[in-house]
Amino acid sequence: MVAQSIIEAPIRIDASRKIVHVDMDAFYASIEEREHPAYKTQPLVIAHDPRQTGGRGVVTTANYVARQYGVHSAMPAAKALELCPKAVFKTPNFPLYREVSAQIHRIFHEYTDMIEPIAFDEAYLDVTHNKKHIHSAVQLAHELQQEIWKQTNLTCSTGISYNKFIAKLASDYRKPAGVTIVLPQDAEPFLLREPIEKFRGVGKKTVPKMHDLGIKTGQDLFNQSELDLIKNFGKLGYILYRRVRGSDDRPVEYQRERKSIGKERTFGPFLTTQVEVNEHLQELAKMVSETMVSHQRHGKTLVLKLRYGDFVTITKRRTFGEFLPNDPVVFDRYAEEIFDEVVDDHFDTGIRLLGITLTGLAPLAFENLTLPLYPNEN
Repeated sequence: MVAQSIIEAPIRIDASRKIVHVDMDAFYASIEEREHPAYKTQPLVIAHDPRQTGGRGVVTTANYVARQYGVHSAMPAAKALELCPKAVFKTPNFPLYREVSAQIHRIFHEYTDMIEPIAFDEAYLDVTHNKKHIHSAVQLAHELQQEIWKQTNLTCSTGISYNKFIAKLASDYRKPAGVTIVLPQDAEPFLLREPIEKFRGVGKKTVPKMHDLGIKTGQDLFNQSELDLIKNFGKLGYILYRRVRGSDDRPVEYQRERKSIGKERTFGPFLTTQVEVNEHLQELAKMVSETMVSHQRHGKTLVLKLRYGDFVTITKRRTFGEFLPNDPVVFDRYAEEIFDEVVDDHFDTGIRLLGITLTGLAPLAFENLTLPLYPNEN
């Protein structure tokens, strides 16, 4: 029997870059506190009030006062009310949040055009070569924070390192209004002490399996062989083996052209009522709208995807003559209309997946223009 040898790919570390991850602090809640100063001392939850929606709704975010009661984003609004009965529930004001986000991105562009937006409230900036010719990334991050505060009266936290993975971990290390730098020589001890839940890609379903294997910290992950990680976690295992060793060569993708932007969600238990479907379409529409704005794109085609409990899948698209506004209300309305058109008897098996996608994308700089048919037309 011939023994098989395992040849591991070399670990590459490019420590020449200076990457800043900017994460606005409790962004939506902080904007509401700015607009309504009385909220600063009250537990504030950005969500539809479950007392007015029959208990439906999901928490978008919460201020730091509410977080002390255990309230967090993606939590059912009814649970937030249970944890904090005195909480103030504020319906999200997405037009305002989008406006402030655009203002912050204009500030980013004062420092660099190498910006990869992640959402309304966070982005990666490659400042290795920046417009201000600031050699120190820490100095630049401090100036950026001060400028954002000066122009918006909002705080952000920044993480600085030589790659995106570590920069994002660092930005969460000292919140709010923190600046954390992880130098190449400090990367390994920083990563080894992090809980495994902090590693991107290790979600709710992966954590129990990690814990079953005795992997609870970066150190435990580091002790695993590459072969075992790939065997247990596939591609994620391959990636994590490198991440925990400080390797992440992904560029700040500031020039990427996306053909579509979408979000989908799988449900268990399945959705069985129209009310549940509408509620989740609203959430998907909100997430798609946020991503469209962060990528500075708009589109002409909206696609609805649904998969029934028996795995029958339907995809239906609607194309418009003009670009759709990046408004979650608009996306939700058209998605619900398409759903009503395509839903059939398979609904009896429940719905296991819903998705909304925008295609036919173009930069927001490309506006809808309605031109007169004749030059002298009034």
